[in-house]
Order: sequence, then structure tokens, then C-alpha cells
Amino acid sequence: MFIDTHAHLFYPNFDGELEEVISRAKSEGVDYILVPATDLKTAKQVIELTEKYELVYGAVGIHPHDTKDWDSSMISEIEELAKKEKILAIGEIGLDYYYDFSPKEKQIEAFRAQIELALKLDLPVIIHNRDSDADMMEIIRSYCGAGLKAQLHCFNGSLDDAMELVGMNYMISFTGNITFKNADNLRRILQHIPPENLLLETDSPFMTPVPFRGKRNEPSYVRYVAEKIAELHKLRTEDVARITSFNAFRIFGIGSKPETAFTYKLGDSLYVNVTNRCNAHCSFCRRKDNPILRGYNLGMERTEEPSSEVYIKEIGDPKNYKEIVFCGYGEPTIRWDVVKEISKYVKANGGRTRLNTNGHGNIINKKNITPELNGLIDVVSISFNTFDAKQYSILVGLDRSYFNEMVNFAKSSKPFVEKVVMTIVSMDEVDIERSRKIVEEKIGVEFRVRQFFPSGK
Repeated sequence: MFIDTHAHLFYPNFDGELEEVISRAKSEGVDYILVPATDLKTAKQVIELTEKYELVYGAVGIHPHDTKDWDSSMISEIEELAKKEKILAIGEIGLDYYYDFSPKEKQIEAFRAQIELALKLDLPVIIHNRDSDADMMEIIRSYCGAGLKAQLHCFNGSLDDAMELVGMNYMISFTGNITFKNADNLRRILQHIPPENLLLETDSPFMTPVPFRGKRNEPSYVRYVAEKIAELHKLRTEDVARITSFNAFRIFGIGSKPETAFTYKLGDSLYVNVTNRCNAHCSFCRRKDNPILRGYNLGMERTEEPSSEVYIKEIGDPKNYKEIVFCGYGEPTIRWDVVKEISKYVKANGGRTRLNTNGHGNIINKKNITPELNGLIDVVSISFNTFDAKQYSILVGLDRSYFNEMVNFAKSSKPFVEKVVMTIVSMDEVDIERSRKIVEEKIGVEFRVRQFFPSGK
């Protein structure tokens, strides 16, 4: 259920108790533990732990505190250690200017050298940063576009830095410190980070969460970190576990990729992943390179698209959900007949329906399908994207005529459904207020803004 991506199980205060610590972790639903080294000595200890315990994986590297004696010959030693079967990353590496344990120039030299090694070996890095934000971000920016995969562990930087890191598609993790009474700023930052960029960690034996603060931390306490994330993101704990476990698979290869989800639950609603096919090529859509949402794998080839019967079986009693939503990483009206069959079942059994669409259904189906919404679809949500036809054309990768088609679809749908909503994504280049005015005053439907997170590299 959970993956603790940062636990230093080689520390002396685990001596004699490691079997019990591992056992408690398993009983609390921890499937895997990633143990990052801090120097060459502990790297060898990490390897021994990975060989002894099936659920333990490791990372090797030199922590900034231990870079005072850094020389370039260490890279070859780290490289050899990194070739061990269960070593999945280079880490813990980075910068720490809070303590004066190693000269800054040595820290930077070691940090860059180990990043270069990670790129050479195609391994992610696990990054430590404390009171070194400016240098840290400058170095990380210099590798943007190089294919670097990174986890910023025990994050304590600024919100602006966090958003920039998300834009570069890096992972961010918080420890038990998000449960502390004085951690309001950290919690505020956490609320802005999309779950698809979060990992779980304890940083054992440090950063013990409430209610165990003051005691030694251990992987079994990772649940308390997950629960706080769930609270702040208004998710279930099991949602956070699923999302972060998939994220750990994506960056470290721990566990396995989940099967394609034909239906997936978000909040009180059930979403129907109708297709990945789309006639548009939106600049902000991740359907081709990363069709992942809240830990669900929505990737699906045309040959894998199921029949309406498969969806209906998974839906079961539609009254168990607030609504059944036709929405995946594709345009559902491409399979309009399937959508109608599912909708007939849902409405016949007391459920509610919502269609999330780009508004091109009439062109796609070569007929006006809006009258067919009557009695089948309760709410239509249309991606408006922008008030400007030229900008719309650029954003969706289609000619300007599709803007008018989308607007006409919204107007034509109004007599046949309870509500029409038009949405845009919150990109800097889009004028939100002008878009709102057009939607509410000229088209006469509801307006909503969707949060945009750039896909980065």
C-alpha cells in the first residue's frame, strides 16, 4: 500500500531492532522501503540491507555533510556500488549550508559530479537541500532538459521553487514535519503540489510525525505522512497510497505498473475512461507521454478499448456515486455510441451523468449529436480554453473553425441538459477574466477554471 522512499535503516539506533522495525512496517501496509546512503561506508551497509530484506531497495551517494574529503576518484567507487541489483538511485546527495560540515565549493563539486553519474547510469537522484536554495535551483536548472529524474526529499524550500520543480517534472516529498504544529507554511506549499509529483517518506530515524514526535522515527509511521497529505488534498489515504506508489514506480521502478483503469473513482464520482483517442492535440494534455491521473493508469490503445458491457459491469449500481463522468485522456464523443449505451444504463438505474468533452462531437460524428444528450446526459462540461479563436487554434492544434464549433456545441446543448459548464486551464497566457465574461454573458453558461501544471521535460 505504502512506499517509504527515504529511510536510513543503517543508523545505530536501529541496531538490534531491525527485524521488528521491518515487521511493523509490513503490518502497517508498507510494501517497499528505499534506503539512501550518506557516504561510501553506509553505501555498503545499504547494499547488505537490500540483500537481506526483500522489501528493501537502496541508493548510493555522498551526502553534502560528508563531501569535505571529496575527490573525483570517489565517482568510480559510487559507480561500482550503483551497479548492484537493488540500487535504484544516486543519493542522498545535494547541498546543506545550514551546518558548516563541508566547504560550499566541495559540496557543489560533489553534487554536480554525482548528478553527471546519475545521467550516465540513467538513474534518478535523491536530493538534500537545506538553506542552499539559490545554488540548488541554479544547479538543477542547468540540467533541465538533460533527462534528469529527481526527488527533492524533505522539502523545505519556497512555494515558487516547488512550482518550478513541478514544472520540471521532479518529485517532491515531505516528512513527518508536515504534522508539526508550526508547519503551516510547509502545509500550504504541499497543498499546491499536484499529487502526481508527490512521494512518501519518513526520513527515519529523523522527523518523527505527530503523535510519536520525540521518539525515533521508522517506516511504519509513513501512514501518518500519507494521512496528512490526504487531509490537505481532500483525498482518501488509500488514494494517496495508490498515487505515490505509482509515482515511486515511475521514478525508481519499485513495484509494478498498474493495469489500465477503465473506470476510476475520484471523490464521490466514478469516471469512465472511454478512449485515449482525440481529434485535438492540446499543448497541456499528457495523454501521449504520461496518461496518469491520481495514480490511475489511463493509457489505452484503440485495440484495448472495451465494450459498453465492460464499463457497465464495473459501474454496478450507479446510485453508489454522485455521478458517472465520461472523462479520460481522450475525447469521449469519438465513441459516442458506447457513451450512449452506458448512459442509458446509468439513467435507467437512477444515476446521474456528466460528459467532459472538447465540444467537437458534431464534427467527429458528422451530425448534430446534441439532441441525443436529452435524457442521457445531465451535465456537459466543455473545454473552452480561451476566448480568442487564434489562441484556441494554437492551444488545441486545430484550425480556428473548431473554436466556433465548440461554442456552437455549448449553445446547442443547453436545451437538452440540466447544465453546461465551460472550463479553461490556468495558464499565464490565457486571459481568465475575459474568458469568464464571454462564457457567462455571451454564451450564457457556467464558467470554471482548472488548475494547470506544466508537464516539464
